[in-house]
Amino acid sequence: MNKIDTSEMARDMENYVIILILLGLMVILSALAERMKIAAPIVLIIVGIAVGFIPGMPVIQIDSEIIFLLFLPPLLYDASFKIHYPQFKANSYMISKLAFTLVFATTIGIAVVAHFLIPGMTWPLAFLLGSILAPTDAVAAINITKGLGLSPLTNTVLEGESLLNDASALVAFKFSLAALSGTSFVLWNASVSFVLLLAGGFAVGLVLSKMVGFILKMIKNNGTAVLSLVLLSPFVTYLVAEKIHTSGVIAVVTLGISLSRLASSRFPDKLKVQSEAIWDMITFLLNGLVFILIGLELPIAVKALSTNQLLLYSFYGFIITVTALVLRTFSVFGNKRRLDKAFVKNHMRSSKRIIPESVLLSIQESLIISWSGMRGIISLSLAIGLPAALNNGEEFPLKNTIIFITTVVVLLTIVGQGLILPFIVKKEIRDIQLIPQQPMETDVS
Repeated sequence: MNKIDTSEMARDMENYVIILILLGLMVILSALAERMKIAAPIVLIIVGIAVGFIPGMPVIQIDSEIIFLLFLPPLLYDASFKIHYPQFKANSYMISKLAFTLVFATTIGIAVVAHFLIPGMTWPLAFLLGSILAPTDAVAAINITKGLGLSPLTNTVLEGESLLNDASALVAFKFSLAALSGTSFVLWNASVSFVLLLAGGFAVGLVLSKMVGFILKMIKNNGTAVLSLVLLSPFVTYLVAEKIHTSGVIAVVTLGISLSRLASSRFPDKLKVQSEAIWDMITFLLNGLVFILIGLELPIAVKALSTNQLLLYSFYGFIITVTALVLRTFSVFGNKRRLDKAFVKNHMRSSKRIIPESVLLSIQESLIISWSGMRGIISLSLAIGLPAALNNGEEFPLKNTIIFITTVVVLLTIVGQGLILPFIVKKEIRDIQLIPQQPMETDVS
């Protein structure tokens, strides 16, 4: 027993040392990427792949529970805390369409393609793969386009989508996994469960934000205590929400938005600066480590398959990537068209519910948002976290296939789309600069 405990401790220590080395490497690579004018996520993923193929390199596999408990709450909280709430609210139509409707449409679209394309991919397995690949990682897109001058509208839509789409994807994943285990899928039951999860998550986030806000007012003169409480609050909120079977994602987002509005009016500037510095450091380290872990996953997935399978499944991953991109493009431009029509009708009828012109997307902005549908750590965590066996004891079917295809799609979207995205953004900026300024009309009446 002591020998087993000693070996486990040695292995944990080895992993701990490797993580520290990777963090140090990530800091250096991020600085070099900035100097070379290359997006840091792309560099970190490529280096992660290279490190993973080093002979004798210990396997560092993504632990889905750690991702959801350690990485997700702080990243969600920081993004929701920093988002401009009035803009978020004004663009709620487009954000909700991308975060909810598009996620379910993508799940169905990928499921149809996977079922008819991949041998042995039953409908339950196909829907499971679709739900895994449905959520986008807009954080990757924003990191890749950092410093390129995205419009505030584009930023708001991408950030708002990334805050909410994980919740709908996790619900789709839950029901797909249940269907695979033999539970029949009932649409009205799934719809009610989805609404209850969202409402429950919102309620948990709101209640805990009020509690945290009350405590913060009492201890606001103790800067260290305030910063410590704020740091712990997203983790506690996520755990509480998940414990009572509601959406931890929505709970943390609600908490972040609520505390942001409280901090803007109640806390001194010095405390805001300190808090921002701490969260910037945390998100920098977590985001960087996430991209390296994504790269490290490819060598692990490759070792589980034969050469012929690798080529074939890579092709499947490419087709699924194209499918997701096409569905996203149709959704973005379709919703843009509906918004444009509603804007015209509103002004013609002089309706009280005026749609502001500021929420209307240009063609270039729509193209950027369409191309920013990158998959990331959530998709990988869901795939890797699949159980080894079904409820009836049978081995989980095509698990290695699902993991590898997910890895391929994540890499294609982040590296492939990521290398092209900056050129699309620069084209938008150039087009805006080339638009001639219209002379102002003078009212001579």
